[in-house]
Amino acid sequence: MTVPVQGWRRHFFYRKESVKTTWKLRAAILVVVIVVGVLTRLFWATQVAGSLVCAEDLTPSDAILVENFDPSYPVFQRAAALERAGIAPRILVPVESSAEPGVANAFSGGLAELMARRARLQNWEVIPINGIEPISLNAAAQIRDHLAADPIKSLIVVSPGFRSRRSALVYRAVLGDVGIHVHCVPVLVSQNPDRWTDTWHGIETVGQQFFKLQYYRFYVLPMFAWKAQSATAHRLDPLRNDSADKEQGSRAGAQRRRGAAKAQQEG
Repeated sequence: MTVPVQGWRRHFFYRKESVKTTWKLRAAILVVVIVVGVLTRLFWATQVAGSLVCAEDLTPSDAILVENFDPSYPVFQRAAALERAGIAPRILVPVESSAEPGVANAFSGGLAELMARRARLQNWEVIPINGIEPISLNAAAQIRDHLAADPIKSLIVVSPGFRSRRSALVYRAVLGDVGIHVHCVPVLVSQNPDRWTDTWHGIETVGQQFFKLQYYRFYVLPMFAWKAQSATAHRLDPLRNDSADKEQGSRAGAQRRRGAAKAQQEG
């Protein structure tokens, strides 16, 4: 509230009264928020964790992709179980590439081989991947290029649970453009969606995956779609120009023929 100043000073100064909260009120609000958060933890913790996990979509497919960016043995176990059940005949395992193009890094490839043998995978192969940011999107693009010559029309992505929703979004966006239908199988062994707030490691994992999911959902994937549309429009422009040139040429030819015919009639 503004309080007028008396005399000549009112032309140069004014006083203002304001109401501010005390530290006691701020502390009380903080306590209330913490108490409400603790009392409702079971509800919102389940909702947050559930938003990170894809809905299992298990359908017989041409191949299984084992997400191996953060190597996890349970993911290999789940892929092996699907292979033995006859869900898909091939297993694809992306690994870090070496300095030589198309060659897997010795450590990354060796670790994948160890887990594949332990899980008893049968028909599996590695796909060397360059770790270029954003890693998930660029890895999906490299896998798409690797599968360009293969008659694969459906793919099951076996992914760690809290990462699976982001993986499903990325692979469906990238592989869907080339006609590959993507299914998702999340692996939740030691990751309980209801108990992740019990440990600092669980809080770190869920928090990291939550913000990565939003980053991909609202920035990376829309940018990828925009670039794909721009590239398609750019490829179509020469065709449109060629069509326009041909149309103009045909019109000019028709005009010349009409002119020649008219000249003959006048002669």
